[in-house]
Amino acid sequence: MAITVVRFLHEGNATWGVVHQGRIAPLPQRYASTADFINEGMAAAQASTPQQALLDLELVTLLSPITSDRQFLCQGINYASHVRESGMDPARIGFNTLFTKAPSSLASAHDDVVRPAHVRLLDYEIELGLVMKRPLRAAATIGSGELHHWLAGVTIVNDISARDVQLPQGQFYKGKSYRTFGPAGPYLLLLDAAEWLRWPELRMRLAVNGQPRQDSLCGDMLYKPHQTLTEVSGLHNLEPGDLIATGTPAGCAARAPGKLVMWIMKHFMSDATKWRLFIRKGLDNPAYLRPGDVVTAAIRSDDGRLDLGEQRQNCGSGERVSYGGRRRAVRRRPPAVRA
Repeated sequence: MAITVVRFLHEGNATWGVVHQGRIAPLPQRYASTADFINEGMAAAQASTPQQALLDLELVTLLSPITSDRQFLCQGINYASHVRESGMDPARIGFNTLFTKAPSSLASAHDDVVRPAHVRLLDYEIELGLVMKRPLRAAATIGSGELHHWLAGVTIVNDISARDVQLPQGQFYKGKSYRTFGPAGPYLLLLDAAEWLRWPELRMRLAVNGQPRQDSLCGDMLYKPHQTLTEVSGLHNLEPGDLIATGTPAGCAARAPGKLVMWIMKHFMSDATKWRLFIRKGLDNPAYLRPGDVVTAAIRSDDGRLDLGEQRQNCGSGERVSYGGRRRAVRRRPPAVRA
């Protein structure tokens, strides 16, 4: 049976625990990182019982289950629906697009997303996050039925993106790595061998202010988890606790213009003019996130047996400051943009 693990603040310390019917059973040992929990604490999590659940889940402050000392890898254009809305043909995607986000972008599932003052086109992307269980330090061919050997569990990732930085500059890392741009959790769902075979049945849903934006099964990925692990193993090392965000389906705020417009832009406009028009048009697009928007994101199987919980983020603008240990965003008017 899947085990629902959380990392949370308890008596001023980051603590790991297992969720049983809305209550948390804290684990007896403290683990400084996700790697430490996976290497030393998974057996304790598997042995946890409902009788040990002493804390109300709703009354604790949840933290990201992925600590910032881990690698944060990502796949791009990995869903056919998202490829099409980006103006491309899924049949022509001949390679797995891989990039990284700064681990310092990781945030709690309920943390505010802080929009830097110079960012005007803030976008969302719900993604299934894979969490490594074992070191993978040499090229290996991994089969679709072998995920349980290499992966500990899954979590929700919202790949927040500054499109007016990412796309005009052609820099995924720069446009996606601002602090708070990587909400993860709330749960790390540990799966057994049979449950890993069900990952295609997981359904991703994201809404903004209650309005549905994204709804897709994870099985629509172009490059599946075992294929991505196989490819990455030939590039560099993976370690326990490392996170791989596997791409997002259709429904993002950013959309490609029509084919005629794209042809005109390609043949008659400079890059500077093209991206200036892209940003100007984006400012009129109400789908981009504005200060005060609330984003909710959930991943679960339709039968409810695999449930990764729900994220809820408020979108702010400006610097993050601290009030009595709770982190909030300073609410400021956006700098001379049309809302």
